[in-house]
Amino acid sequence: MKIIVVGCTHAGTFAVKETLKNNPQAEVTVYERNDNISFLSCGIALYLDGKVKDPNGLFYSNPKELSDLGADIQMSHNVKSIDPETKTIVVEKLTDGSTKTDHYDKLVMTTGSRPVLPPIEGRNNKHVYFCKNWHDAQILFEKAKTTKRIAVVGGGYIGAELAEAFSNHGHETTLIDTNDRVMSKYFDREFTDVIEQQYQAHDVNLELNQRVEKFEENDELILTTNQKEIHTDMAILCVGFLPNTELLKDKVDMLPNGALLTNEYMQTSDPNIFGAGDSVAVHYNPTDTNEYIPLATNAVRQGMLVGENINQPTAKYMGTQSSSGLQLYDYSIVSTGMTVAMAESKGIDVHSVVIEDNYRPEFMPTTKPVLMSLVYDPNTRRILGGSLMSKYDISQSANTLSVCIQNRNTIDDLAMVDMLFQPNFDRPFNYLNLLGQAAQEKETK
Repeated sequence: MKIIVVGCTHAGTFAVKETLKNNPQAEVTVYERNDNISFLSCGIALYLDGKVKDPNGLFYSNPKELSDLGADIQMSHNVKSIDPETKTIVVEKLTDGSTKTDHYDKLVMTTGSRPVLPPIEGRNNKHVYFCKNWHDAQILFEKAKTTKRIAVVGGGYIGAELAEAFSNHGHETTLIDTNDRVMSKYFDREFTDVIEQQYQAHDVNLELNQRVEKFEENDELILTTNQKEIHTDMAILCVGFLPNTELLKDKVDMLPNGALLTNEYMQTSDPNIFGAGDSVAVHYNPTDTNEYIPLATNAVRQGMLVGENINQPTAKYMGTQSSSGLQLYDYSIVSTGMTVAMAESKGIDVHSVVIEDNYRPEFMPTTKPVLMSLVYDPNTRRILGGSLMSKYDISQSANTLSVCIQNRNTIDDLAMVDMLFQPNFDRPFNYLNLLGQAAQEKETK
């Protein structure tokens, strides 16, 4: 069986490994247009902040490893076209421009995503950058050494982390977003208010509810928004991603934004073409709908499933809660599932509670408060989302709530589920129990 894998970052790497583990006799060819694989782009801000000293650690695989497993790795090769009828692709070798046609029995599309390039006048200015891959990381690292003023356009996770990293190193940092709150996609206002206070305490200039309309250069870079001019030395665009799926346009089913639609076994509407990673839609469990949520966690799981299902449907995709988190200054901030704002935007009726409590008893030498929220269906009492924020590490609690959403647990389950008690760790009722009990109390009023 001849298997061609197009693209090899997270999903592609795991698809290759799992395919060869399950099918050691398979002929696997990888076409990757870059000169590296498996780069953890989520580590770019850590690298820029100096928390990661050796950036090579952000790679967890390499072409030699996959070659040693039996794959034919063709780096710096760009797939130009795909013909599902003849099961052929045309590939260009980027080093010399030559092209060839190759044949597949099964095609794996792990082409990832690309940064959104908004229609901003002057967006091709030499002082405007992206933050997506290893090449971008190297450029930003070098430019930041000699740059004082930096504007980050986009207040999602990447923009939020970059703003923190630059402010930690004395840059005059501006964070611009079209929404009226930073990270509004991931957290409700009770959390973003605290986050914004942290930015202000670290001298980050927040320019919210503004859209950048123009970049122009005089002796400096000038960003013109719908409200004002912002003077800076460089700008970084972090306004989202789109799937790289043009090769399959009008050939398989997609979401309106181009994300490939797959079944539970990662097959597209053409059963000989599989998809995984940022090029693919995910099944979002809180709403039971297909959504575009480009996360490395989704990519590696989908990639593994491709390798398990490449011969025949075997292992089903469980879907996702879009669990995510970040460390921002002294705070751990995590979320899973829906926020209230997201539910409202989708016309879904939800209730929510927000409480704050110390993670362990006050008689201990120290303790720290945990800000928590829970989003749930008022009729079925099913948990649909949750967020936590604390100077204490509450990251694994988001994973607990993720399992609750996955398993369709209710606020009543969370209120009384057995969790260990030991004063070093928590109260007789864990703070997640207390969160569930707060929801129960709200529903009795």
